[in-house]
Amino acid sequence: MPAAASPDLGAALVWFREDLRLADNPALAAAAEGGRPVVALYVLDEDSPGLREPGGAAKWWLAGALRALAADLARSGVPLVLRRGPAARVVPEVARAAGCGRVAFNARPGRAAGKVDAEVTARLKAGGCAVISTLGHLLHAPGTVRTAAGGLPRTFSAFQRAALRERPALRPLPVPRLTAARHGLESDALEAWDMEPHAPDWAGGLRAAWTPGEAAARARLADFISHGLAGYADGRDRPDRPHVSRLSPHLRFGEISPRQALAAVLHAGEAGDVPADDVRKFEAELYWREFSHHLLDAVPDLGQRNLQASFDAFPWRECSGDLKAWQRGLTGYPIVDAGMRQLWATGWMHNRVRMVVASFLAKHLLLHWQEGERWFWDTLVDADPASNAASWQWVAGSGADAAPYFRIFNPVLQGEKFDPDGTYVRTYVPELARLPRGLIHKPWEAGGLELAQAGVRLGITYPRPVVDHAAARDRALRAFEHTRKDMRSAG
Repeated sequence: MPAAASPDLGAALVWFREDLRLADNPALAAAAEGGRPVVALYVLDEDSPGLREPGGAAKWWLAGALRALAADLARSGVPLVLRRGPAARVVPEVARAAGCGRVAFNARPGRAAGKVDAEVTARLKAGGCAVISTLGHLLHAPGTVRTAAGGLPRTFSAFQRAALRERPALRPLPVPRLTAARHGLESDALEAWDMEPHAPDWAGGLRAAWTPGEAAARARLADFISHGLAGYADGRDRPDRPHVSRLSPHLRFGEISPRQALAAVLHAGEAGDVPADDVRKFEAELYWREFSHHLLDAVPDLGQRNLQASFDAFPWRECSGDLKAWQRGLTGYPIVDAGMRQLWATGWMHNRVRMVVASFLAKHLLLHWQEGERWFWDTLVDADPASNAASWQWVAGSGADAAPYFRIFNPVLQGEKFDPDGTYVRTYVPELARLPRGLIHKPWEAGGLELAQAGVRLGITYPRPVVDHAAARDRALRAFEHTRKDMRSAG
C-alpha cells in the first residue's frame, strides 16, 4: 500500500458497484462535477455480513463487465483500481491513500448492502471525507413507494400504481468529462480474482451468447427497440420468437440503467414507432424488477423464508434423483428440459419458460422452491438476490402477490401454446428434433414407427416423464389442502 497522499479536496473517488457504466451514472457525475480529478474503484467484497456471493455464471459476467468498464475508463485516461476485501475497510483506505476529499457511490438496494454503505459512510466522514450517495440502480429509492397507510404495497399492481404516481423525470445523464487524479495506487489483477472458469472451462456457451459491457448493453437495447419491441406484449411469452429484450444481465450489473431503458422505450412509443400496449408491458416488466428490490429491502431474508407463513408447514419432498433430473434437463417433459438446457448452455432462460420449470419443480416434483432458487443463483448470468427470490416465491405460491398454489402449469399445454411448432424444443433438445409437430411436446404418445423414424428411443436417448402430470397435479393439490387444514387447526 503506497504511503498516504496529501489531502487534495479537489480529487474525488467514485466507488463502482452494481453500476458498471459511464452514462447515466449519478455517482460518477457527482465525483467528476466541476472538473474534479477522479479515482475509480471497484471492491470485490466477499467479507461483509449478509452480502451474497455471486454464483458461477454471474461471476463470469462480472469479470467481463469489469474488463469492459476498465477499457471505457482508460479511454479517458482513468485507471480502474481493483481491490478485494470488506468495503468498510477498503474504501476509506483507498480514499485516504489517494488523497480524496470526496467519495461518491450509488446506493444499493437491500438491507445488508445498506448496512455496508452506512458503515463506509461513517468511516469516511470520520476521516474528513465528504460523502455523496445517489440512486442509480432503481427508478425509486426503497421505502419511497408507499400505500396510503404508509406501508409497502404487497401486490405488484398496487405497487406499480403507487410508483407511477410518483415516477421521477426520465432524463438520463450523459457521460461526464473525466480527468484522472494523480495517485500511486496499485490495483489487483482481475485474473487473480479467479472469477472465470479454466479447468474445466464451462463458459463457452456463455461467451457465444453474450458480450458483457456498457456498449453491448446499449446495442442490445437499440436492437430490441428496432426488432423486438413491436409485438412485445404478446410475443414475450413465445420462446421461439425474438420479442424479448435480453437486457436482464446488463441491468443486473448496471451496464445500463432502468432509467435509460425506460426512457428509450417511452420515446419509441411517443414517436409512434411501436404500439402503446407493447410500451406499457415493457414498463410493467421493469416495475416487476423494481417491486422485487423494494420487497427485498423490506424483507432481507426473502431468499431464506416463506413470505406466507402457511407454507412453513408444506410437506416438501426430498429426492436428489428428481432434483438432478430437473437440473440436467432430463425430466421427460420437452419444454421443461429445453429451458433447463438453455440455462446451462447460455446462463439465461426465457421468462415464460422460467415460470414453467419453476412450477414443475415446486408443484410436479414437490421439491422446495429454495432448491430451484439456489440452482438459478449459480447458473443465471442475471441472478440477483431480489428478482430471483421474489420470482421463485411468486411461482411457488409462498410470496407476495403470489400465483395461487392451485395454478399448476401443464408442461405439455404450455409447450403447445407457446412453442407450437417445437422450434424452441428442437433447438435445445436436439434428440427430439425429428418428431412431428403434434408429438414434439409429448413424445411418449408417439407410436413405435414414429419414434423409430425420428430416431428416438424412450428411456434410452430421451427419458420417459419422471412423473405423470395428472398424478402430480393431484398430489400437489392434496398437499396444499393438507397444509391449509393444518393452518386452520392451528388458528
